[in-house]
Amino acid sequence: METGLAGKRVLVTGATGGIGGEIVAAFAAEGARVGVHHRSDPPRAQELATRYGGVALAADLTVESEVDGLVAAAVESLGGLEILVANAGKYPTPAAPVWELDPARWRATVAANLDATFLLCRAFLRHVVTTGVGTIVLVGSTAARFGEADHADYAAAKAGLTGLALSLKNEIVRIAPAGRINVVAPGWTATDRNADRLTDPAFVRARTATMALDKLGRPADVAAATVVLASDRLSGHVTGETVTIAGGMEGRLLR
Repeated sequence: METGLAGKRVLVTGATGGIGGEIVAAFAAEGARVGVHHRSDPPRAQELATRYGGVALAADLTVESEVDGLVAAAVESLGGLEILVANAGKYPTPAAPVWELDPARWRATVAANLDATFLLCRAFLRHVVTTGVGTIVLVGSTAARFGEADHADYAAAKAGLTGLALSLKNEIVRIAPAGRINVVAPGWTATDRNADRLTDPAFVRARTATMALDKLGRPADVAAATVVLASDRLSGHVTGETVTIAGGMEGRLLR
């Protein structure tokens, strides 16, 4: 199916991770040019940029000036910018209940997952003011819907993306009449970071016990949904929505 994304300029943050890399590949496959953001992995970012005809861009997304510079660099190097995919985030470790949670960790988690997304959206929308065109896809988490014991900081930060998106859907149309913002919310996804545990049947069984589909999600599943939501041709009348990519996950045991 034709997505209409050929020639579009896309900035993907957190592009060197498993999900981010698949998002870059998916947009490139549709003929888009991609800004491949990283914070501290220049070799991987450059590898992806070279493979998919994009550009590698570095920034610490918790630093306001660097976020503003990132969007400006994407506009300059890509020759414009129509789509933002805010994928970057941080999953905190170790597990800790709220009564043991250090306020410093709470602030760091919120900064990496919610504050950074606010700064990105603000910088991108300041560009949209000058063009009248813009689409945003935020990468959230099922933790925002179901919570996650011992990671309340992460769940709270990801839940904040929902309120941000619902507010921005009403604001973006003031500067871009067809502008849209949506959220994809992955559940437990099999990435290279967890490769050593994916061969353990008990580990996989525990992760899929709340899912209708008896399998783990893949980064490509998240990337495909992101492309669909970014496409005006496929999702031009969809805005302010959260699409869950989690195999029918529920807040209860299904098997």
